[in-house]
Amino acid sequence: MEKINLITYTDPKSPIAEAYRTIRTNLQFAGVDKPMKSIIVTSAVQNAGKSTVIASLGVVMAQAGHKVLILDCDFRNPTIHKIFSLHNKGVTNYLAGSMDYHTLIQKVDTENLDILVSGPVAPNPSELLSSKKMAELLSTLRKEYDYVLIDTPPVLPVTDAAALSPKADGVILVVPSGEATVTSLKLAKNRLKIAGANIIGCVLNKVKVAGHMGYGYGYGYGEGYYGYYYYYGHKEGEGEHHHHHHHHTEE
Repeated sequence: MEKINLITYTDPKSPIAEAYRTIRTNLQFAGVDKPMKSIIVTSAVQNAGKSTVIASLGVVMAQAGHKVLILDCDFRNPTIHKIFSLHNKGVTNYLAGSMDYHTLIQKVDTENLDILVSGPVAPNPSELLSSKKMAELLSTLRKEYDYVLIDTPPVLPVTDAAALSPKADGVILVVPSGEATVTSLKLAKNRLKIAGANIIGCVLNKVKVAGHMGYGYGYGYGEGYYGYYYYYGHKEGEGEHHHHHHHHTEE
C-alpha cells in the first residue's frame, strides 16, 4: 500500500480543514456535560476511508495547536502505521505484555501529533478492546492529550467498535457518499446506541475526484436522505439540538 499523501487532505484551504473547524465547534457543543476528548472514528462498513479521515483530522488538529494522539485500535486491519510509515509495534504489544506504553508512542513530522499504532494482529481483538487494561489505557491517555482519536474496525461486520464505544466520549461515523445505504447506517447507529455510544456526528467522505479522495460536505448533516439521523450531543428525552453546517465545495 503506497503512503497516502496527506497534504491533499490537510491543506488549510481544503474542505477537510474546513470540516475540521466545524468538528471542533461541534465537539464543543457536544461537550457541554464533559469535554469531548476521546473520539472513536469508525464507519458502518469496510472501505469508507475512515483511517485516512482520522489521519487527516489528527494532522489538522495538531497543526491548530492541540496535543493529539492517534490510537489505532483496528486490530483486524490496521492501517495507521502504513499511512505514516511507522513500525507496527503498539497497542496489542502493550496489552499482551508489561511494557510502558510511552515507549511505544511514535512521533511523526507534524508537531503536537503522536501515534500509537495497532501492533501485530491479535487472535482475540474484541476481548482485548473490552479488557480492563484497555479501559485504563484510554483513561490515562485522555488525561495526557487534548484529543485521543481512535480508529476502530467498522461497526457492522464485527462488534469491536461497539465494545469500545462506551469508553470513549464520542463516536464519529465516516460515510462514503453514494455508497452507504440508509439501512447499513441505521443498523450501525442502532448497534452503537445499544452499546451506550454517544454518536456526535458524521463525516461524509466524497467519492474519488481526479485520482484522490476528496471531502464533500465536511461534517454534520450531509445532503438528502443521509441527513435525518445525524445529530450532536443529544441525550435521550431532552429534545434534539441540531447544529446544521453545510459546506459546499465548488468543483
